[in-house]
Amino acid sequence: MRLRSIILTLTSLAFLLSFLGEYFYYSRVKVTLINDANQLASHKITDSKGRFTTFLAEQLKPVRSLAGLNEVKKVLIVKNDVNLQDVDKILDLFKVTLEADVCYIMDIKGVTIASSNRTDSDTFVGKSFAFRPYFQQATKGKSSIYMALGVESSKRGVYYSYPVVDSSKQQTIGVVVIKASIEKIENEFTRTISSDETLLLTDSHGIIFITSNKDWLFHSLWQLSTDGKKQVADSRQFGSGPWPWLGFQDYSHGNRLLDSTGHELLFFEQHFEPFPDWKIIYLRKLPSTKDTLFAPFRQKTGVMILAFFLLVIFSIVVLYQKASSEILRRKEAERALSTSETRFRRLYLHTPALLHSIDPSGRLLSVSDYWSEVLGYSREEVLGRNLTDFMTSESKERAEHSVIPQFFQTGFCKDVAYNFIKKDGRIIDVLLSAIAEYDDQGRITRSLTVLVDITELKQTEKKLKEAGEELTRYSQNLARQVRERTTEISNILRYTPAVVYLKDTEGRYLLINSRFEKLFGVHLDAVRGKKDKDFLEQTTAKQFEKNDNQVLQTLDPLQVEEQIPQKDGLHTYISVKFPLFDDDGTVIGVGGIATDITELKKAQNKLRLMSTNIVSSQERERTAIARELHDELGQALTALRMDAVWLSKKMEGQQSDAALRAQEMAELIDKAIDEVRNMAVRLRPGVLDDLGLIAALEWLVDDFEKRFSIPCTFRHQDLPAINDMASTAVYRITQEALTNAARHADASHVEVNLALKGRELCLTIQDNGKGFDPEAVNEPEGLGLAGIRERASLMNASIAIHSISEQGSHIEVRFQLDQVTAIANTKSTGAKDD
Repeated sequence: MRLRSIILTLTSLAFLLSFLGEYFYYSRVKVTLINDANQLASHKITDSKGRFTTFLAEQLKPVRSLAGLNEVKKVLIVKNDVNLQDVDKILDLFKVTLEADVCYIMDIKGVTIASSNRTDSDTFVGKSFAFRPYFQQATKGKSSIYMALGVESSKRGVYYSYPVVDSSKQQTIGVVVIKASIEKIENEFTRTISSDETLLLTDSHGIIFITSNKDWLFHSLWQLSTDGKKQVADSRQFGSGPWPWLGFQDYSHGNRLLDSTGHELLFFEQHFEPFPDWKIIYLRKLPSTKDTLFAPFRQKTGVMILAFFLLVIFSIVVLYQKASSEILRRKEAERALSTSETRFRRLYLHTPALLHSIDPSGRLLSVSDYWSEVLGYSREEVLGRNLTDFMTSESKERAEHSVIPQFFQTGFCKDVAYNFIKKDGRIIDVLLSAIAEYDDQGRITRSLTVLVDITELKQTEKKLKEAGEELTRYSQNLARQVRERTTEISNILRYTPAVVYLKDTEGRYLLINSRFEKLFGVHLDAVRGKKDKDFLEQTTAKQFEKNDNQVLQTLDPLQVEEQIPQKDGLHTYISVKFPLFDDDGTVIGVGGIATDITELKKAQNKLRLMSTNIVSSQERERTAIARELHDELGQALTALRMDAVWLSKKMEGQQSDAALRAQEMAELIDKAIDEVRNMAVRLRPGVLDDLGLIAALEWLVDDFEKRFSIPCTFRHQDLPAINDMASTAVYRITQEALTNAARHADASHVEVNLALKGRELCLTIQDNGKGFDPEAVNEPEGLGLAGIRERASLMNASIAIHSISEQGSHIEVRFQLDQVTAIANTKSTGAKDD
């Protein structure tokens, strides 16, 4: 009995131990499976986050390098065909080298001025992306990474932006952007995801931007509220919607979700630090986990042992496959990293910019090809040497004792002025900016430095300063007269109060000042909320409404003259009208400031009349001097020649030396007579008075060819009778333009054209010289252009001067036909009394 009890007890204990073993086995397996699921999810999310972060960082250095290129700054400062061609080549190089979707440049208003897709149907050129956050961040001087669906291309992409800074003013003048395709990283992002797993990248609203399940793209993981949908639509980040909800709901069991069919899913998420509120989410079907968890309890003990061995073998195979997959993934990542480094090194070495790197001791580790080309050294000659070996003594001392030590403490320096010595001994001025590269311990290992050659800029500044001083000395006398006139006009403006008002977008008055009240005899309380037509004279009201509506339509300031009747007659006001905006940039009204310039207009007419009188007096003086030269001095020289010839003949038989000397005197007098005649003709050609404008211009062109040996073509049409003042203006403008072409343009051919175009008389002078910048002319020779503009202004003619470097100059003057024929007299037809 005791033995049976012992056996029964031992059996019970065996069953109890077996049960406890199974229970602990079940508990351990459950905990292990849950931990494995958590670890797998964490590993996959962390791994995907790391690969995606590496992909995002790949373009940061190239976009920063692109923003620092001199060609990019040039095209943003001066947008012309030459600068656009240079920057287009660079954008194409960056696109091909980086395998990017598109590289483009925007001005400070957000309008794309150059793009690598300029020839595509969905080109960015001319399109405004000012609403994009990456542009707004860059205009504040910050780099930005932004993910969105393209507005023009409807393709997903990552946008890298960086501000372009004007090296002289230290202001942001534009933004460069590199857009990389999202397809490549999405394939890598989801490559290791099995059929029962789903990996997602969502924004703060739950909009799916990257996913291993293509059917879920641009769906909403969570149900969006009305405000949430409006926010997503207003951002224009994910297209126009409608971003349908996938039906997922929170579940009470921790990291579990219920899908739209009621099935449970394992749910894990991590924040994606490069983008605030973005998350990487991992989903896995729950049945596969349950099957694995309860499989040991579905078979008998022997089957459990066999299943255990099979599970071990299967686990080894699975682990081997996963290890192989992980090794292969790491090798692919290493190859991708190597490719990226190769691209960066190629870009670093071949970018047309002065780039170099130094170690903490100041020795050169690398230099770009352009750096070697500019300084004249080969790469082998400079690598390993101290950077300061190529500086002047003053720059070297400052670099060694101040700049370099401070840089390797802070990791940053910007616009440090240095003098570098080229291999041929010439010194160049540069601005140096640098950022640091760090190792895993946070120590600075090397610099990435950009040099900007400002030698030509400094020389230009010096020349401009000298030119400014010369112009100041030259214009002192002129400045005195301008100051007198300016004082008169300033006194009128200073003591005449301006008329000020504010309106809403419907044209209703919000505010008026006391001058407005006095001018129109109204009070603010009486006009607030009213429109112009409610209390102003009809003509004045229509005039105000028309100009205000133009400002509201264009959203640009407008300066316009307005006529306002007053007790003493019609007054002219110069009105500056401008749009009013609220904090969100929405237009809320229009404002206006009007100043009475009636007296100023009268003063301008007096100045115009004075200039006309001065020009007329000059022409009369020229005519008088020409007549004196021709009649008085010409007759005297003719008499002298006759005496010299008589003396030569008288001495011919008696004193041969005296006769020869007298003959030489006669020849010199002949030359003097020719010079006097030419001077008289240039001062006031008689052909202008005798035969008219066409004949005078033909003589002027022939004389120009003889004097300067430059071919000149004159074309004209049959013209009506031109009055004397207009004929003189056309002649003098042509004379001055030809003189400029001969003296300054180095032209080999000039063409003059006089023709009728509608109701206008059009004069054009075209040369093929070296060209110039009409706005930058501030030397004394610029007075020729001033004279041309003055004569055109006196005739109420419009003038356009176009010139491109090495492509010649083009001057076009258009006279209103009724202005040049209205006072026609006998001189315009070529008739003149002797």
